[in-house]
Amino acid sequence: MDEIILFDWGDTLMVDYPESEGKMCDWDVVKEVDGAFITLQYLSKFSQIFIATNADDSTESDIQKAFQRVNLDQFIDGYFCYENLGIRKGTRSFFDKILNNLDISHDKVAMVGDSFDKDILPASEAGLRTYWLSTNVNHNLPYNTNVISSLSELCA
Repeated sequence: MDEIILFDWGDTLMVDYPESEGKMCDWDVVKEVDGAFITLQYLSKFSQIFIATNADDSTESDIQKAFQRVNLDQFIDGYFCYENLGIRKGTRSFFDKILNNLDISHDKVAMVGDSFDKDILPASEAGLRTYWLSTNVNHNLPYNTNVISSLSELCA
């Protein structure tokens, strides 16, 4: 098990409703992705859990409020976003800065996300083990990437 697991936010742990406007913490309806609660509950026994999101209109506090609304915040040790890193996700430097902030080696960290270009590829370039939440297996994957079709596969 990895010491630290980074998770993307929208459509990885919480459903992203494209028609909803503004910050997720203020939406009328918020919902966890199927299996998110059980997966985080299990993984948090062995690993620290952090959120690594590209949300640029939400502060760290806003993100935490959204997770509180679905009772997932109890499993999360911290949040990384544009506001506190000053870098947008989708580049290796985003993940390098997280590693630097956590003062941990890349081989002790994994990234779970649904976007190949913003989550998987740059995290893989930074040396993290990656888990792509996708049903697309016909993709040229980096050597350190696993494809999962549901979060519950992380508990196996």
